Amino acid sequence: MPRPKGRVLVAQNRKARHDYHLHDRFEAGMVLTGTEVKSLRAGRASLVDAFATVDDGEVWLRNAHIPEYAFGTYTNHATKRNRKLLLHRKEIDKLDRETASSGRTIVPLAIYFVDGYAKVELAVATGKRDWDKRQTIAARDADRDAQRELAARNRGER
Repeated sequence: MPRPKGRVLVAQNRKARHDYHLHDRFEAGMVLTGTEVKSLRAGRASLVDAFATVDDGEVWLRNAHIPEYAFGTYTNHATKRNRKLLLHRKEIDKLDRETASSGRTIVPLAIYFVDGYAKVELAVATGKRDWDKRQTIAARDADRDAQRELAARNRGER
């Protein structure tokens, strides 16, 4: 069976967009075992509490939960093991510099397949304060109200 073309989303971290200001984004490949790939193809993964670190010039995805493959045997993988991410050297160095400054972390945003290869989208992020979250919600509500009024005006209701 041929691999599906394009981007197939497996899991995304919606809470990251709410809890962090996202800056630079990167796409990284993942080093996985066979049962991890099968579990991801079944659409099972969670990025809750997941983060990435740069250790000795390598980027590692930590706390990402990929459940055991249902039909796996003794070769099944550990669900929350550390997974190596594949990036270019310049990207790794940039991530290392960015996270060296205080208050910045690497947050995974999504796991997906691109032309059959498992990828993870990473972002350098700083945490939001409570008032930042309230401002974001207020701005989103204001935009929604403005769009609603504009649609009503275009329909001739007002």
